[in-house]
Amino acid sequence: MRIKGYVFTLFFVLGVIQDSVDGRPLLLSLSRPHPDSAADFARWLVSQNSWGVLNTIASDLGGAPFGNVVSYSDGLPNKGSGIPYFYLTTLDPTASNALKDQRSSFTISEYPIGTCGKTDPENPTCAKITLTGKLKLLDGNSDEVEYARTALFSKHPEMKDWPKGHNFQIFKLEIEDIFMINWFGGPKPLTVKEYLHIEMNKVAFVV
Repeated sequence: MRIKGYVFTLFFVLGVIQDSVDGRPLLLSLSRPHPDSAADFARWLVSQNSWGVLNTIASDLGGAPFGNVVSYSDGLPNKGSGIPYFYLTTLDPTASNALKDQRSSFTISEYPIGTCGKTDPENPTCAKITLTGKLKLLDGNSDEVEYARTALFSKHPEMKDWPKGHNFQIFKLEIEDIFMINWFGGPKPLTVKEYLHIEMNKVAFVV
């Protein structure tokens, strides 16, 4: 029993070190749901990741889509709401595009989480999800802004020190459609209502 305890402690310490190096929640993280549980899997994928590609409509490019790598959070660790929040500046095309045309899509891959192993990101077993909807600027004094700010700064502490003069503001993606592939056989049928009504409360060690 004592040896097993030492082994667990060693794994725990190594896990904490790995977490601090990679910035990924490898311990006390939600366990990977079965691919057949589409809503659970989608919420897990959004909750465990921290960045993705946000696409907006660029009027200065003739209405072409403009993709940009952005950081996000959907809530406190393991308590995500499923709604992606962003801390953006209009000095960047993404935010300025959204103020002119809210139509947007946000794509997240499982690959950065570290649970795909050596599988290529395009392989269907390495999940990907695209949330399509409207990218909206939030009211600066609302309760939702405070929630979003706490969620963002807890996952991305560096954001608190970003230049005040750049006028960073909080945006959210109001989801209207969900496209997810997490196994062979094409996209999983999943409605926005099913996605948003999942409770993120299944906590487990992943060592």
